[in-house]
Amino acid sequence: MQGQGRTPGVRHVPRTPAHERGAAAPQVGARILAGRGARVIATGHDAAAVFDGMREVWLRVRAALRRPWPPEGLLVAVSAWCIVSANAAFWHALDVAGAAMGVQFAFGVALVALHALLFGLLAFGRALKPVLCALLVLTACASFFATRYAVLFDVEMIHNVLRTDPAESRELLSAGLLLHVLLQGVTPAMLVTLVPLRRDTFGRAAVRRGVFLLAMALLAAGALGSASQGIFSLVRADHALRYRITPGNVLVSAVRAVGERDEVPPGERQPVATDARRTTTPVMRRPRLLVLVVGETVRADHWGLNGYARDTTPELRARGVVNFPDVRACGSSTEVSLPCMFSALGRAHYDRDAIRAQQSLLDVVARTGVGVDWLDNQSGCKGVCAGTGMETMSAAIDPVACGAGRCLDAVLATALGQRLDTAQGDTLLVLHMLGNHGPAYFERYPAPYARYRPACASAELARCAQPAIINAYDNAILYTDAVLGQLIDLLAAHRAHDSALLYVSDHGESLGEYGLFLHGAPYALAPAQQLQVPMVWWSAADSARSMGLDLACVRSGARAPHAHDDLFPTVLGFFDIATRAYDRTRDIAGRCRAG
Repeated sequence: MQGQGRTPGVRHVPRTPAHERGAAAPQVGARILAGRGARVIATGHDAAAVFDGMREVWLRVRAALRRPWPPEGLLVAVSAWCIVSANAAFWHALDVAGAAMGVQFAFGVALVALHALLFGLLAFGRALKPVLCALLVLTACASFFATRYAVLFDVEMIHNVLRTDPAESRELLSAGLLLHVLLQGVTPAMLVTLVPLRRDTFGRAAVRRGVFLLAMALLAAGALGSASQGIFSLVRADHALRYRITPGNVLVSAVRAVGERDEVPPGERQPVATDARRTTTPVMRRPRLLVLVVGETVRADHWGLNGYARDTTPELRARGVVNFPDVRACGSSTEVSLPCMFSALGRAHYDRDAIRAQQSLLDVVARTGVGVDWLDNQSGCKGVCAGTGMETMSAAIDPVACGAGRCLDAVLATALGQRLDTAQGDTLLVLHMLGNHGPAYFERYPAPYARYRPACASAELARCAQPAIINAYDNAILYTDAVLGQLIDLLAAHRAHDSALLYVSDHGESLGEYGLFLHGAPYALAPAQQLQVPMVWWSAADSARSMGLDLACVRSGARAPHAHDDLFPTVLGFFDIATRAYDRTRDIAGRCRAG
């Protein structure tokens, strides 16, 4: 019957035979995309094949997600993801060391097994998914800083993280960090929440978990044993390697950090130098004033007075300060250096718990009747001034120098001017600078000090070329130099005391050398850039004569090696404080003082 199967009123086009469609399809699908110089990138069949492939993958993933997983399978999956996605710095170190593929594979298997074992101890029952999600986000955060700044998460770095103030935390937040955590932490964590888990009785689940932990331990041992010579030679050659294994480095260091003794209340601290006494007082001589300026993150090889190619210290040079070119810090971070440099133990007898359980230099000096105060424009005194008090700089002191939650260091000059008007008797003032605190070096100085350009204007240093990072860093040193010049001028005009200023930075900074940025590397592994710091002394000529201090003698001994350990005896010597804890050989002016 003619016309059967056709819809009335609709024009029908005869179908092309199959063999002709096959020949014509590429011509139809291979149209050039719009745009000058565009290329044919896909055909109709290609696009359909890609779509079908993606659909097949999605169906398989959805089916896998709907099928109940054993909890231990999820532990292994998360462990493998962490080792593969979050350890770029670790794998790069193995490549640089020339590790064979077999050794790298064995190392990877061992790490997956060890992390699965560790996660299995932390996550059990209903806590499994929440703990794994938290670990994934933590791992993503750690891997970002390990990759972008080569941060090593040892115990001291964990202490730094735990004691970071809100202003510092805000500066570390960036779009790059948020995107990284979203992709490598939050996204897999969301997938973890979608995975259905097999339900078992508590007894059966406990037995299975015990067998799993034993199996992971045996697998790790077997993998390490199969390539033990190569693996252990790598670990011996690179002591920092274990700090690059994420998230194991964070978890192990965090456990150790929690186990260490925290801040001890001032009233419970062990007294030191209990025999301390002043051998002279303002009744017998003019009162003395020492301004001790603790710098922040300034490295010695960018200090103009030390011979740096750029004159980053013109103000100090003009004021004829005594410069100490070879000074070693107590630590590579403020968290370590500050308590250490104000301790009687110092780096020579370093013991973190012992230092924090003892009174500091400030307590000893205050006990002899010297007025002591700490003016802070940073993140606190790390317990050093707990027994003597601290004033935090704010806009109430100098609104011009303060804004956006931070004060530039000019606020310290304003605060010092106010203190000089009321200072009486022997006085020690500690000024804690913001200095070159990174990574936002560009926010540490006002516009007139942007001498070196282009300067990196981002806290995410990976976005800047190294020369731009160095320019911003050097501009910040220029500003520190200017503030120190202001402080010296205030003291020079102050006639009520015999005055002096001692400046020393707490630690240095890495600016890309060896792939490192910022600071905080383990002390035994830290490069010179993080440990060599500048130090200067200034005293007016008439004040030096009044104190019996030979400035030429101090200058002649300045080129000898010095360290943060010299601070304790130098301050005691300045105020004529006698004690068995005083070491004249470490007093930078000890041999130059009359009597």
